[in-house]
Amino acid sequence: MELFTIGFVTALSAQNLLYCFLGVFLGTFIGVLPGVGSLAAVALLLPVTFYLEPTTALVMLAGVYYGAEYGGSTASILLNLPGTPSSAVTCIDGYQLTKQGRAGVALFVTTVASFLGGSVGILLLIFFAPAIVSFALSFGPAEYFAAMLFGLIGAATISQGSPLKGLAMVAFGVLVGSIGTDSHSGVQRFTLGYLQLFEGVSLVVLAMGLFGVSEIIASVRGQQAGRFAQKIRLRDMLPGRADLRRSFFPAVRGTAVGSLLGALPGAGPSIAAFLSYALEKRVSREPERFGKGALEGVASPEAANNAAVQTAFIPTLSLGIPGSATMAIMLGALMIHGITPGPQLMTEHPQLFWGLVASFWIGNLLLLVLNIPLIGIWVRLLTIPYRLLYPGIIVLICMGVYSLRSNPFDIWMVLLFGLIGYGMRLLRFEPAPLLIGFVLGPMIEDNFRRAMILARGDFLRLFERPIAGTLLALVILLLLWMLVSALRTRRRTSGAPALPIDSTSGP
Repeated sequence: MELFTIGFVTALSAQNLLYCFLGVFLGTFIGVLPGVGSLAAVALLLPVTFYLEPTTALVMLAGVYYGAEYGGSTASILLNLPGTPSSAVTCIDGYQLTKQGRAGVALFVTTVASFLGGSVGILLLIFFAPAIVSFALSFGPAEYFAAMLFGLIGAATISQGSPLKGLAMVAFGVLVGSIGTDSHSGVQRFTLGYLQLFEGVSLVVLAMGLFGVSEIIASVRGQQAGRFAQKIRLRDMLPGRADLRRSFFPAVRGTAVGSLLGALPGAGPSIAAFLSYALEKRVSREPERFGKGALEGVASPEAANNAAVQTAFIPTLSLGIPGSATMAIMLGALMIHGITPGPQLMTEHPQLFWGLVASFWIGNLLLLVLNIPLIGIWVRLLTIPYRLLYPGIIVLICMGVYSLRSNPFDIWMVLLFGLIGYGMRLLRFEPAPLLIGFVLGPMIEDNFRRAMILARGDFLRLFERPIAGTLLALVILLLLWMLVSALRTRRRTSGAPALPIDSTSGP
């Protein structure tokens, strides 16, 4: 507690407080812009921190990081445009709530769930960092493979209707994720000779196309009944008792999933958000509500990705192992200032470590204060006539996608995936399982190869490891359960009596 008090004294200094506010404000603003995301924001602002003190620099960059995760949900809910990759899953139910006239409630629940997830992540960072680090270190390639395979199979449950459609979308996502250069052999796969595809397809490009461009096409063609203009007052944003009852425990479960996955190197907030959504639909008593405006489908992934953002600092600061690309930039910022991250960071630089942790509390409170008053302003975007709004959205999508790699080819890829997403919409295929397959597929392949090398090609040796064996057994049980459910549904459908034919009716 003495060290934590020192951290608060450091974080509450005028300079650190100013840059913390600046970081969360810029992060929220950039997160709202579709396609830019926290990685680009942190990378763009990194040169600014060269002239700051190390603690101030990290406080600002951290504020940008979790501020962008906060802001990324706004465009997802209001416009069906994921501001960040981890907020793509929020589009599924968040946009449906907007269409039902409940955008203010959805944004309020998102803000509170994000604050809850971030706060729990900070507590874990303070009290349980050594235990979480030791647990994370027990994960080898076999454990990562089993955990991600379990998430991949569970992703089929996200889709509405037939599980076969969900599995088909997962397989398609894995196929798209395999485009590019093989990391082990260096062979180009499915690139069709295009140099621009050697690095693979960007998750932002895929998400922007499937959610953003396809929504624009559907709206322009008149499938949407106009925009959803709403006058938002504070009492309109407050959820009712039923909403709180539906949202609280999903937010708690999402926080638990995000806190665990955030501490695992390579997992990150995107995987945490998708897996928490899949878990929430699996445990729900009314899974048919998901995809039609369920508040649980907003609260759980938003709590998960913000908890994962906070706990992602655990392996970065304690072990010097970046949990994501954004964390790698944070690691670089530390090293630029001559500070080596690792187990000695807490003892050699206590003011920096505990000042950064204390700034997380301040930053999350600032985000809570900033976001709730801004909800009414964001919702007023919906009052703009769509014929004026969608050209601006297209421009923002193109700018965000082009800023990733300065490659015009990515803009054409967004258009292609937009057309594919529109076709999926017509055929009633869900995009969320595709995204999960895209994210997890390459990681499953890499970890499976490493596990097989260590096991000398013997797959059964994976079951000898306690964590991996348990997860693989759960995968087998899940597949059997899905098979039995499909057979029961088919038997029930085939055994249903035929509808009587009314002979008096016309042809």
